[in-house]
Amino acid sequence: MARALKIGTPREVLNGEKRVAMTPDSAEFLLKLGYKCVLQSGAGLASGFPDISYVERGVEIAESNQEFWDSSDIFIKVRPPTLEEIDFIDSGKLIIGFFYPSENKDLLEKTANKGISVIAMDLVPRISRAQKMDALSSMANIAGYRAVIEASNNFSRFFTGQVTAAGKVPPARVLVVGAGVAGLAAIGTATSLGAMTYAFDVRPEVSEQIESMGAEFVFLNFLSEQQDGAALGGYAAPSSPEFREKQLEKFRELAPNLDIVICTALIPGRDAPKLWLEDMVASMRPGSVIIDLAAERGGNCDLTKEGEKVVTENGVIIIGYVDFPSRMASQSSALYASNIRHMLADLTPGKNGKIVHDMEDDVIRSATITHQGLCTYPPPPLKVQAIAEHKKNYVKELSPEEKKEAERIAFRSETKRQTGLLISAIISIGLIGLWAPASFMQHFIVFVLSCFIGFQVIWNVSHALHTPLMAVTNAISGIVIVGALLQVGSGSGLVIILSAISILIASINIVGGFMVTKRMLAMFQKS
Repeated sequence: MARALKIGTPREVLNGEKRVAMTPDSAEFLLKLGYKCVLQSGAGLASGFPDISYVERGVEIAESNQEFWDSSDIFIKVRPPTLEEIDFIDSGKLIIGFFYPSENKDLLEKTANKGISVIAMDLVPRISRAQKMDALSSMANIAGYRAVIEASNNFSRFFTGQVTAAGKVPPARVLVVGAGVAGLAAIGTATSLGAMTYAFDVRPEVSEQIESMGAEFVFLNFLSEQQDGAALGGYAAPSSPEFREKQLEKFRELAPNLDIVICTALIPGRDAPKLWLEDMVASMRPGSVIIDLAAERGGNCDLTKEGEKVVTENGVIIIGYVDFPSRMASQSSALYASNIRHMLADLTPGKNGKIVHDMEDDVIRSATITHQGLCTYPPPPLKVQAIAEHKKNYVKELSPEEKKEAERIAFRSETKRQTGLLISAIISIGLIGLWAPASFMQHFIVFVLSCFIGFQVIWNVSHALHTPLMAVTNAISGIVIVGALLQVGSGSGLVIILSAISILIASINIVGGFMVTKRMLAMFQKS
């Protein structure tokens, strides 16, 4: 019987990196998958996880570098491995972690030539099935939150407005540029702190998300059939020069009245677009703060310096830190380790400590950049995207005349169907009336009419509205309760049982309906 593979977690060697790819909790899960786990001594210390917390969960601690690199079969990391670390890894082993292959071509070539397989967590596709492995979103969420915390630490006033005996304090005005995962996290945090929050994104469809979080979407007076800010994979697409000029014009208009600007605009594989120019910084008030989350790729602000905090001549503070997730190392490590363990769970369908590297799986194939001595980057387009593009390319646009004719044919067909059903119902009621007593027919006709009216009212309602509609109209069940109460004392055993069942079901409808309504209304209310 083949031995279980061993997962090794090394210390991160990049200066200032405090995260770790395996936490004690995730190690426990990996052990249940049939793997053995080994940790390079001290790897989790900066994240608040001492060696003893791993030992208690059954993880081995490797004291020497040679022991660690020789004994492990799979290496899980946060940052891309260095060229020196690749020298320690033998052919046939697997690395899982951030890699950024388009920026590390020498590293990519070396791993492929050495026969090392690599799964890049930064290439996990943004599809529903892969959300649990989306490490970029996990880290962006933390970066957006931490950006607001850093801004509040450097901002010399309250975020929320206050009225005190000493005077009135206006709320801080915050602009978030880019409403991706990091942007939405920043919006939620700034709003919860009481700031007046504004947000801008080149994708107009995100305006509803922004407004549902309590922020105001910044619209541009720009109309173009060609401008579409959305791209495949959930990212923004590059803007046209005309759109960019309108965008900068709007930012210049807003800049003098803003206290905090959080820039998150970044397109994968490209340098960060310059969106907050030097003249905009000059027009801001002293003490204002700019947080540039795109600093690692050149920054969205002209004056950003990577990894540094600078203060301009007019007193504006510009923060270009590149380690926001690492500043919350314990939380970041927990989320990232969870992403890693979900990836390993997909790679271990048998839960027997053996890797099944299925290159037919969309998620695994997209994230795999080297395998069996071959460079497999860039990955092919996702099948789901290809299907979507195929359907989009073959949708036929109907002319107004064709649309009108199609509607007329559909109306005629529906009229014939409804007429046929009505005639059939009338004939059926007539046949029943030949034998049924008059007292039964009175109740039966009322029953048929109520079913017909209810069907006509509900059937044409959009599926998306069924829950709120039924949540309110279920109060009509009160009529059922009244009728059942009148019948429950009729004396007939069967009638009493049916009446009691009606009272129970109608009560559940009423209570449940109003509970659903309350929960739905709470989604649109600020606490």
